[in-house]
Amino acid sequence: MTHTKQHTVVDSPYGPLTLVATDGVLSGLYMAGQRHRPAEETFGQRVAATEEPFPEVARQLAAYFVGELTEFDLPMRLDGTAFQRSVWAQLVRIPYGQTWSYGELAARLGKPNASRAVGLANGRNPIGIIVPCHRVIGASGGMTGYGGGVDRKVRLLEFESSGRDAAAGRQGLF
Repeated sequence: MTHTKQHTVVDSPYGPLTLVATDGVLSGLYMAGQRHRPAEETFGQRVAATEEPFPEVARQLAAYFVGELTEFDLPMRLDGTAFQRSVWAQLVRIPYGQTWSYGELAARLGKPNASRAVGLANGRNPIGIIVPCHRVIGASGGMTGYGGGVDRKVRLLEFESSGRDAAAGRQGLF
């Protein structure tokens, strides 16, 4: 079966975000320079941000970035292994402004010794920010790797914990 893919690019306080839809459902949100970012040619045709499903995704992202939205409500298509999808399903349960460790996430999956595998699945999350992989930290509270870069991870967590506008992102840091 052939799937129709489209993408658009929207601005954010963390740099441009590439939104990808597969068969009209959000299937990717990638930052510039992101680790594990698929090749551009896999994103499908570039379309205006006004084409479905992008207007609602952009609206919710804009509300999030100004502190008006703490939980996204969007249909998503998360393509990955069964284990990856189980990890990503747990990520959306991490409350806004809070963090879980990789070990805590593994324990919630019923696999307390799988923190390394959880970390690998977390790093392959195809819909960053909306599926909040940035909310997962090391056991000691350290800011371990993040596909979008540790600096962005820190800024996203600071933004969420402060509840204020991410003005620092608009200062051209990314």
